[in-house]
Amino acid sequence: MSLDTVLFYVLAALVLGSAIMTITRRNVVHAAVWLISALVGVAGLFLSRGAEFLAGVQVIVYIGGIMVLFLFVIMLVPVHDESTQRRFSNQKWPATLAAVALFLWVAFIAVNGVGMLDHPGMAEPLGPGSLSENSEAVGLVLFSQYLLPFELASILLLVAIIGAIVMSKTRNRETES
Repeated sequence: MSLDTVLFYVLAALVLGSAIMTITRRNVVHAAVWLISALVGVAGLFLSRGAEFLAGVQVIVYIGGIMVLFLFVIMLVPVHDESTQRRFSNQKWPATLAAVALFLWVAFIAVNGVGMLDHPGMAEPLGPGSLSENSEAVGLVLFSQYLLPFELASILLLVAIIGAIVMSKTRNRETES
């Protein structure tokens, strides 16, 4: 078994274990930390496939930006009452059906092989020497053709941060009076 295969299985186990821990934690802060762990594993998977730009975006945007906003929201929303209540009590049968369907799908792929998912137009992964050209091409397209959507997304994140600050100040005034 090659080192790449071992690394893939370790990272896949990290992602799967962290995802399970994310959805089973009652404390929302702990769930957010486990989600960060799952996102780090996905970034590792991107790196192992030679997609360093996607790994960087995963770390900077999702872990650095989105998860910080999630933690702001978690800190602003009172969750004391919800943590003592039973969650998802009426969702047992749909969840069981979805879990069985997912298990059967994964078993089908394991029996027939992963190669059945390939299609003729699928490109082979690039070698380590061509990574800088790939990142440069993505950067040129992002900051030329997609500059306006990129800037709009940054403004949207800024508005979300300002909204979180305004909501926290409003809540503090309500609790003081």
